[in-house]
Amino acid sequence: MKVLVIGGGAREHALCRSLSLDPDVTALHCAPGNAGIAEVAELHPVDQLDGDAVARLATELGAGLVVVGPEAPLVAGVADAVRAAGIPVFGPSREAAELEGSKAFAKDVMAGAGVPTARSYVCTTPEEIDEALDAFGAPYVVKDDGLAAGKGVVVTDDLAQARAHALACDRVVIEEFLDGPEVSLFAITDGTTVLPLQPAQDFKRALDGDEGPNTGGMGAYSPLPWAEPKLVEEVLATVLQPTVDELRRRGTPFSGLLYAGLAMTSRGVRVIEFNARFGDPETQVVLARLRTPLAGVLLNAANGTLDDQAPLSWSDDAAVTVVIASHNYPETPRTGDPIEGLGEVAEKDAPLAYVLHAGTKRDGDAIVSAGGRVLSVTATGTDLAQARERAYAAVGRIRLDGSQHRTDIARKAAEA
Repeated sequence: MKVLVIGGGAREHALCRSLSLDPDVTALHCAPGNAGIAEVAELHPVDQLDGDAVARLATELGAGLVVVGPEAPLVAGVADAVRAAGIPVFGPSREAAELEGSKAFAKDVMAGAGVPTARSYVCTTPEEIDEALDAFGAPYVVKDDGLAAGKGVVVTDDLAQARAHALACDRVVIEEFLDGPEVSLFAITDGTTVLPLQPAQDFKRALDGDEGPNTGGMGAYSPLPWAEPKLVEEVLATVLQPTVDELRRRGTPFSGLLYAGLAMTSRGVRVIEFNARFGDPETQVVLARLRTPLAGVLLNAANGTLDDQAPLSWSDDAAVTVVIASHNYPETPRTGDPIEGLGEVAEKDAPLAYVLHAGTKRDGDAIVSAGGRVLSVTATGTDLAQARERAYAAVGRIRLDGSQHRTDIARKAAEA
């Protein structure tokens, strides 16, 4: 089949890489893509928030499947426009994508589904904000109700910082702090059947030791050697399936990728947030371990035939990804800097380590930075220690002026 992927980050590069390795994919297209994706897919300029434009492109290409990567096009209803054109699409409708588009909507769905999550208040006035902050106390957890590219959450002991973030949002969710390690678990669903993937852990803070500001994610690893063996089974039963069932009951069935951000608290599993798409950078490590060809699984979800899908096959290998970010990320990142060393990684480290592009573009013969998170250097190994070693060896070959990366991705898990 011909496949069109919408988006242009490292998540989409990971998706395109997996789809390019699928023998059933006869042609691979991406819009708008980036400099790295251009090596495995044909790129097309498109406004990814314009559903009609995306549907027209998919029709012109004769696409048999459209995969919508980022959250903003989903919340804008791009998947609806593609479906209306009669083309199978992997990604939820605009209404169902509100599970990510609105934290308040997600909390309401979780309440209806009986899904365990943090107690919270939805606030729109300074008075409500002050009452909620006072009720929960520090550490304060303040979430912009809408989309904020992974940077809309502040967790702080500083009341003034928490209040300032809350006042800057039109509508804000303030909730109790959840203790314990965090886990990301993806599930592919057609609105009825739910097929969980393997769990991963990502690193949100910019600096080593989980210091610094929140980011879109600075690295990830999978599997989780410290997690309970029945974690996936438990989350499927208590979180994923009830949420999909509740959305279907409400008349807004969710078809696509349901992402549960979880806290392993002293009181059990609690949902921190839902996303309506593959997470970045967790996708990079989860897909690195998936052996089942990807296109057929996504097409079954798009067509409502996921119950026909054979069980997924996974590699026993571990995977680690390390994000290289540009100077001054996550504030106002500097762009336009040349990236060197990509050829060295391809020559010396592939296929056990490889580079997935996030914010890059081609400038003449050079590839330059074009965003905050620039590259995701991904590696596999027999265990996390070996995967880490390979990932960081490849990171060391890459030269980008002023760039930054964390040096402790998966370190604790590898040493445990």
